[in-house]
Amino acid sequence: MPLERLPPIALLHSYSDLAQTEVLDLLFEPSPAIHATLLPVIRTAVYSSYPDLIDVCQIKLLSLAAKSAETEPHPVLLSVLGSHPRLGEKNIESAQSVAEQANLQGESEELAALNREYEEAFPGLRYVVFVNGRERPEIMQDMRARIERSDYSREVDGALQAMCDIAKDRASKLPEDTNRKQSNGN
Repeated sequence: MPLERLPPIALLHSYSDLAQTEVLDLLFEPSPAIHATLLPVIRTAVYSSYPDLIDVCQIKLLSLAAKSAETEPHPVLLSVLGSHPRLGEKNIESAQSVAEQANLQGESEELAALNREYEEAFPGLRYVVFVNGRERPEIMQDMRARIERSDYSREVDGALQAMCDIAKDRASKLPEDTNRKQSNGN
């Protein structure tokens, strides 16, 4: 059962791996690569807010990008970026992504074609953008501009920034459970 409230941020570092993984799934996307990369970030410090935690997660993700060469991106980085669903995809695992992409439903052929073109232009990457209520034409125009820009490292940085912007937006919409004092793994 998905979380409806976030655990208190000051206690998150002491929660079970399962509880911390559920938080990562809620903020980012379900992904073993995200879990392996970001669980240590949660465990090693006490944070004052979820945006602070997400900022440190972004630094960790950017360090993966820094270890990547444009010709051979770090495989964990590709796995992290690949965890985000394609825009307009029909079978999306996360309820948050389904809700965020609600504006993009409809004629999916053109969006599917742009997804393919993007992934051919940037092998191993997936187009990630903070939709934030923007309509399909604006998102497709952005995707087209990024394909034409043809800058792989800017795409990696932009995708990581978008993932963290999305995580912050998700965190802002879920209250912290101030009654929850410790984790029992649920």
